[in-house]
Amino acid sequence: METRDYIEKENRYGAHNYHPLPVVLERGEGIFVWDVEGKRYFDFLAAYSAVNQGHCHPKLVKALIGQAGKLALTSRAFYNNTLGEWEELMARQFGYDKMLPMNSGAEADETALKLIRKWGYKVKGIPKNEARIVVCDGNFHGRTITIVSMSSDPDSYSDYGPFTPGFVNIPYNDIEALERELQHPNTAGFLVEPIQAEAGVYVPKDGYLRKAAALCKKYNVLFVADEVQTGLCRTGKMLACDHEEVRPDILVLGKAISGGMLPVSCVLADDEIMLTIKPGEHGSTYGGNPIAAKVAVAALEVLIDEKLAENATRIGKIFRDEMKAFNSPLIAEVRGKGLLNAIQINPLEGKKAWDLCLLMKEHGILAKPTHEHTIRFTPPLIINESQMIEAIGLIQQSMKEFI
Repeated sequence: METRDYIEKENRYGAHNYHPLPVVLERGEGIFVWDVEGKRYFDFLAAYSAVNQGHCHPKLVKALIGQAGKLALTSRAFYNNTLGEWEELMARQFGYDKMLPMNSGAEADETALKLIRKWGYKVKGIPKNEARIVVCDGNFHGRTITIVSMSSDPDSYSDYGPFTPGFVNIPYNDIEALERELQHPNTAGFLVEPIQAEAGVYVPKDGYLRKAAALCKKYNVLFVADEVQTGLCRTGKMLACDHEEVRPDILVLGKAISGGMLPVSCVLADDEIMLTIKPGEHGSTYGGNPIAAKVAVAALEVLIDEKLAENATRIGKIFRDEMKAFNSPLIAEVRGKGLLNAIQINPLEGKKAWDLCLLMKEHGILAKPTHEHTIRFTPPLIINESQMIEAIGLIQQSMKEFI
């Protein structure tokens, strides 16, 4: 079979809920992936920041295979001998009393929403069914009905109503708007991405997160950080909130928590919040399964041992500096932090960011647009300086040919 055969098979038998680049991958190692014809590519998406540790990291593969041959799944009907180790590591690493394991990032965000509401009713004393959760325009927390109910993106919410009530949208990076909503006595939580990745890698003003967290404390509202994409060294710190020394009341993690080996996510909070959910009130059959626990422990150890946050800071600066210095009328803006970056493209007649991504593919760079004129660049955090310089050259060559 050739590339077109695989693509035709997916189009024939699979749902059309994604629009992939026309490349069929069969192997990955480190920062590279290879297609079915054997062509090598720089992976500059890293599965939307799930593969921070690089493709098929040997330590993660070993953890996966080793546990898969012993015990894969027990459900949470019983204890297993791996989950507690992972829970303790995460609680100590991030400084919380408890961790609640799930699978996808969307599930973790749904868990956080339930915790916000439980806490609002049980601890803050909000009248039943009156809790409000403040969110930001441009947010992306997943694709469940409840999550798209708070979306401002028509592609996410159109034709999915009726929607879940209880959300208040405000502009991102707007402290005054936030304070107005926090003053409402029924506001239970503020859910925010420290950097809006899916929206186009929008970095808030310095001090925004710190001020937001302080206001939440002032008005007895939970500050909840969705770090599914921004967390785990992607922005140059273990958490993006660490740049402003902010400790969320609820922390949501996913994607790179397993290094891309399998779906793993979790929520962290202290007892006052986490223990509002009692046995039987929330759960997941696969959440906290033994394979996930073993792989997640190894994935966190790789991030720390290989100093991937420091590497993201250094290599990310090289990317932004080189692309800002590149004199191209195609580039409207280069923005980002660490190795979470985006280039805003000046639209050309009849051409969009998608078309540039197709050309970059031909030159051996895989990246995807987010919205019409923005391309996100998020390679695995193990990329070194010489690899980044080579990749930048390929991106710039593509831009020259595109005009």
